[in-house]
Amino acid sequence: MDAKISRMKELIPILNEAGKAYYQESREIMSNYEYDRLYDELLDLEQETGVVLSKSPTQNVGYQVLSELPKEAHDSPMLSLDKTKSVESLADWLGSQEGILSWKLDGLTVVLNYNNGTLQKAVTRGNGEIGEVITNNARVFSNIPLNISHKGELVLRGEAIIKYSDFNRINEEIEDVAAKYKNPRNLCSGSVRQLNNQITARRNVNFKAFSLVSATGVDFQNSRRVQFEWLKAQGFDVVDYKMVTKESLPALVEEFAAEVSGYDIPSDGLVLIYDDISYGESLGRTAKFPRNAIAFKWADEIRETKLTRILWSPSRTGLINPVAIFEPVELEGTTVSRASVHNLSIMEALELGEGDLITVYKANMIIPQIADNLTRSNDIVIPKECPVCNGQTEIRQVNDVKSLYCVNPDCQAKRIKSFSLFVSRDALNIDGLSEATLEKFIGAGFIKEFADIFHLEQYEETITQMEGFGRKSYDNLIQAIKTASNTTLPRLIYGLGIAGIGLSNAKMLCREFRFDFNKMRHAEEEELTSVSGIGKVLADAWIYYFSQEKNNEMVDRLLMEVNIKQEAEAEGSRKLEGMVFVITGSVEHFENRKALQEAIEAQGGKATGSVTSKTTYLINNDTTSNSSKNKKAKELGVPIISEEEFIKLLEE
Repeated sequence: MDAKISRMKELIPILNEAGKAYYQESREIMSNYEYDRLYDELLDLEQETGVVLSKSPTQNVGYQVLSELPKEAHDSPMLSLDKTKSVESLADWLGSQEGILSWKLDGLTVVLNYNNGTLQKAVTRGNGEIGEVITNNARVFSNIPLNISHKGELVLRGEAIIKYSDFNRINEEIEDVAAKYKNPRNLCSGSVRQLNNQITARRNVNFKAFSLVSATGVDFQNSRRVQFEWLKAQGFDVVDYKMVTKESLPALVEEFAAEVSGYDIPSDGLVLIYDDISYGESLGRTAKFPRNAIAFKWADEIRETKLTRILWSPSRTGLINPVAIFEPVELEGTTVSRASVHNLSIMEALELGEGDLITVYKANMIIPQIADNLTRSNDIVIPKECPVCNGQTEIRQVNDVKSLYCVNPDCQAKRIKSFSLFVSRDALNIDGLSEATLEKFIGAGFIKEFADIFHLEQYEETITQMEGFGRKSYDNLIQAIKTASNTTLPRLIYGLGIAGIGLSNAKMLCREFRFDFNKMRHAEEEELTSVSGIGKVLADAWIYYFSQEKNNEMVDRLLMEVNIKQEAEAEGSRKLEGMVFVITGSVEHFENRKALQEAIEAQGGKATGSVTSKTTYLINNDTTSNSSKNKKAKELGVPIISEEEFIKLLEE
């Protein structure tokens, strides 16, 4: 059963990605035959197991907008757990019983109700007595079964969570720092309680079951572990757990602790519950807590250290964050020497000053924070100039929170996206320079323009001591930069970020101007618009970019740092001049479809994404398929050729 459920979980994202590509993006990443085969396999597995997972392509869960979320009282109060920070107390609590030790997930607790094999209702914990009905939102969680094989009534509880990886991805898409989400729990709470469940679906909310309340007609042999295994067989993801005794508990707590820093799911401790259901329930409850389970909170490891300075770190929105730099201390097994202070209000509340004796810890064993300031000299001077561009700063107060901003619109720190494009795969392709790393380097003043990237080795000592950077990652970065310095003109042009000029446009321009960059940047509108794919809007953007003297000077400095590979075209190498191709389906003779596209462009042809009356050939190895592109080509009388026929076309 577990293997079948696992296979279903593999098939769903594969089929959804293929469906999205086909129906929304007019491209194919697998043949119709392959899609149908995998779809039928999923359908058979759903029928065999009686389980249908959310987001299954066999279902059509519609989006819905509500005016408000209805409220509903729980059948029994959802109590909080008593807590301890002592492993010894935890072991004493367990006594001679066997228990289940699991993560205490940091999200939003949700109760699910199933009947006749179908999800009927989902309700949030709320205040423990009354919750909000979120059934429509739960249907679009990424991993909740919509149908299960059990046909009786089932009530279970679990945690709705958003993983750190999804949280970081969502936050990176938000330009305004003030609008970024503070932590995954806040984002999850807002996502689960949306009135429009299309928004919930985009947030990739996960559900982890942690308690089976009731299931009619099932014998669980008086064991919580058996309940967990049964829930897994019904298609639910269950919170990660380990079976423990009083003797094994300390070592297993240490195992969980060792996993915290790399665990992708937000957690703020552990939960221990008796495996013996009857024993646990016989203990009853207090006015606040049930007696069958207890929470273990990580004891904060606090160290004293000396604050050496405040580093002012500008961001892409102009916000300048204060970062505390202190003498290195060991915390939770790692050396830390800095912690974000977040804003001026917090800095002032802590009354920070250089040389102050402060205490630091790691929140949830992960994020370094200042716990207290024991000296409170309060002598930090707020800078009047941005440390990156030397532009003017100003203090703004929003919702009682004071923050510092750079007001210079041309500040390099606000140009993270342009630097990110420059180092991207289709441009200079510098592995190791993520947006987060670029933001650190720009904030530290290492990078002010593109050419500076090729001189990062002068900051070797500082970079190798940065959090997240070591000797190996530094060496890899420097090597990637050296490799990237040997590039092509189209890649360089694309990396400049001229509005609307993609890699394909850059290639067409280079070929038309015979790779003469000086001639290209002084070209007039008529010359530019004569190039295939370049209209007036793109031509104007190109001309405007190179009309700015600062851009020309910046590009000249960049050209001194790179070696442009010569791409002079041989006589007779433009056999596909004026031809337009569309590629679909899998390829066999080329490494991938991008390689085939480059072969077309190298011979003067053009590759586009959609079949139109201007298409010369559709390349598809399955020439007889009934794919949308094949149908369109037949309607328009566009020849459909295989890779082999395309290769013969080049050889003629």
